[in-house]
Amino acid sequence: MVKVKQKKLRITQIRSKIGYSKKAKLTLAALGLRKIHQTVELNDTAAIRGMIRVIDYLVRFEEVA
Repeated sequence: MVKVKQKKLRITQIRSKIGYSKKAKLTLAALGLRKIHQTVELNDTAAIRGMIRVIDYLVRFEEVA
């Protein structure tokens, strides 16, 4: 069986969640982000891409090989 290496996304919170909607705050929490400049690496899936799209004004992301 051949294992395929899955792509990862490096997501960094760049703005505070204060003053934004509850949906934005819950999405940040679901991604595992709690503080400004905190970075997490998650698998590149459609669900994660959708969450990033919802809060693209609060985070920066890049693909990691």
